[in-house]
Amino acid sequence: MSNPQPTASPDEARSTRVVIVGAGPIGLELAVALRRCGIEFELFDAGSIGHTISWWAPQTRWFSSNERIAIAGVPLLTSDQSKATREQYLTYLRGVATQFEIRVHTQCPVVNIARDDSDRFAVTTKPGGQPSVWSAEAVVLAIGGTDFPKRLGIPGEDLPHVDGYLRETHRYFGRDVLIVGGRNSAIEAALRLHHAGANVSLSYRGSEVPEDHIKYWLLPEIKGLLAAGRIGDFTGTLPVRITSECVHLQSIDDGSIVEVKADDVLTLIGYEQDKTLMRMAGIELSDSMQRPTYDENTMQTNVPGIYIAGTATAGTQSSKYKTFLENCHDHVDKIVAHLSGRHIDSAPLQYRDQIMTQPES
Repeated sequence: MSNPQPTASPDEARSTRVVIVGAGPIGLELAVALRRCGIEFELFDAGSIGHTISWWAPQTRWFSSNERIAIAGVPLLTSDQSKATREQYLTYLRGVATQFEIRVHTQCPVVNIARDDSDRFAVTTKPGGQPSVWSAEAVVLAIGGTDFPKRLGIPGEDLPHVDGYLRETHRYFGRDVLIVGGRNSAIEAALRLHHAGANVSLSYRGSEVPEDHIKYWLLPEIKGLLAAGRIGDFTGTLPVRITSECVHLQSIDDGSIVEVKADDVLTLIGYEQDKTLMRMAGIELSDSMQRPTYDENTMQTNVPGIYIAGTATAGTQSSKYKTFLENCHDHVDKIVAHLSGRHIDSAPLQYRDQIMTQPES
């Protein structure tokens, strides 16, 4: 049984019990759990299903093993038992939504959440640029935490050849590419572009790439290519200015400046969470990462009736990520338990090992 859309005039608020904002893995997993419990819901996303994953470069492979990123009890299988690629996982998410008949309002951003006169929530969406209002008893924000690339705060970073995302690798063939960053996304981009025929250089503020924070299968290759000079080694530097032709890098040690030619600049230094909806809803944000305040037993925020789930709970994470998909599955159980009037003191047994051990990502 699908979640049918009630008939209403354009100006009339449609009604549902729960609005889920975000159709990533946790949002979909929650939708399936609510369906199984007979709790009415609507699921919205400003982009497509798994939107964050969809902007990964083609053929990017998960670090996490398949069983840790599987959702809703549906196995994630690959033909050679390897870790899933971007394309395989997006196909998997579409399959889960189809299997459980989860209708997702895609390309339908939620632009406001406010209490209405009946003490429910008026959730304003904007499909196709036209406002539409849903009335809901509860709202769950499963919005992730990687909405915008972090900025360097230097002149020239708004130039058209500067990008916070790795695109299709073919486009960089034969071009001089400077990558800023030294963790997984930057290292993986450097290797992939090198193999795609780009002339790659790497700028990282540390004196050497941080071995403890790089995927184990990437580390030997990047160290070897840097040592051999096949990837330009500008560790121990910070970019201070970008022009249409080069990037000015300043040495951490002595402050000297070197100019590195660059047709493309990739600033792969992390991502920021969009906190607009949280602030609109009155959710308290704390510490330097602006984490939302919530009850760890129920996932309910300081605003009664508004819940938070998934990596959104961590706010804008630092470079040392600690909250991943694989240690957020229990959020679904806690929210469903609270909405259905049950209580759980701890995560279900099937998730306990995932939560208590170091994530693979």
